[in-house]
Amino acid sequence: MVPPTATAAEAVGTPDAPLTKDPVKDTILTPRFYTTDFDAMAAMDLRPNEVELEAICEEFRKDYNRHHFVRDSSFDGAADTMDPETRRVFVEFLEQSCTSEFSGFLLYKELSRRIKTKNPLLAECFAHMARDEARHAGFLNKAMADFGLQLDLGFLTANKAYTYFKPKFIFYATYLSEKIGYWRYITIFRHLEQHPESRIFPIFNFFENWCQDENRHGDFFDALMKAQPDTVRGPIASLWCRFFLLAVFATMYVRDVARKEFYEALGLDARDYDKLVIRKTNETSARIFPVVLNVDHPGFFAGLERLVEHNAALSEVVASEAPAPVKLLRKLPHWIGNGLQMARLFLMAPLRSSAYQPAVR
Repeated sequence: MVPPTATAAEAVGTPDAPLTKDPVKDTILTPRFYTTDFDAMAAMDLRPNEVELEAICEEFRKDYNRHHFVRDSSFDGAADTMDPETRRVFVEFLEQSCTSEFSGFLLYKELSRRIKTKNPLLAECFAHMARDEARHAGFLNKAMADFGLQLDLGFLTANKAYTYFKPKFIFYATYLSEKIGYWRYITIFRHLEQHPESRIFPIFNFFENWCQDENRHGDFFDALMKAQPDTVRGPIASLWCRFFLLAVFATMYVRDVARKEFYEALGLDARDYDKLVIRKTNETSARIFPVVLNVDHPGFFAGLERLVEHNAALSEVVASEAPAPVKLLRKLPHWIGNGLQMARLFLMAPLRSSAYQPAVR
């Protein structure tokens, strides 16, 4: 797949003389880069919900956070006070987050460029969202430079594999990515407001305004799906909504538990944090998806825990010194176990959004 023409230089400046960090190896848990059918996106009829989309575009034009992402003196020397283990997990968090934000920038920038003449309103919305994601990625990469590292975003642009998704799959995936990003950031921000002693780095001071960008982006995809009602109506749409909800929730839960030390450094329990974020994102998704997952079913989080166990076992196999054929044989039961567990979770009866009442906690 030919990578987009949007460049890293459009997103970020170059930090001063940090070491370039090798990108992590792609796995099912690492952020992906996406491409789609640009002609189909350009041909979309927005008239069924054009008024709402125009209102959201006007919100984007106001650019509420244009003066927000400005580093201050609190960053000076902050990296030097961090103990080695916290430093390791925090840099990992920065890298994953920067890669994810940069992925959004590339997709939105290319969409804006490719559909500009045929669908100007849609193109403008994507251009504004690319602007936001560029700021986020640049801010994160500059934070990595405080630790003497940076991501080579130009290298990632040209060399990372691109996953093709049909437009409707882009809608589901990016809607959930933006909304879950909102709940992740605002949950951390509110926790650190109450426990400022756990604010290990000044970047968390920016999370309240930051997550509002994520929320607006999610609202845009909500409005876009309303303009393409076949994406959220009918039995096939319901199946896809369930699939993407489960994929996003399971990936986040397994990844966060695997790096629970980062959340512990913030005074959070990774499992409790993820359960809250999942419940809130599920509740938010009920506003647009026809069905949502029954996350209060006793088997739901128990099933996610089994995925965690299989993932931990797979990591042990990868870290072992066994020959490659032996590793493959040892991995097979855990791959199969993950597949069966995901199938069980997917087949769990969903809840109709029109009657959804989240459990009071």
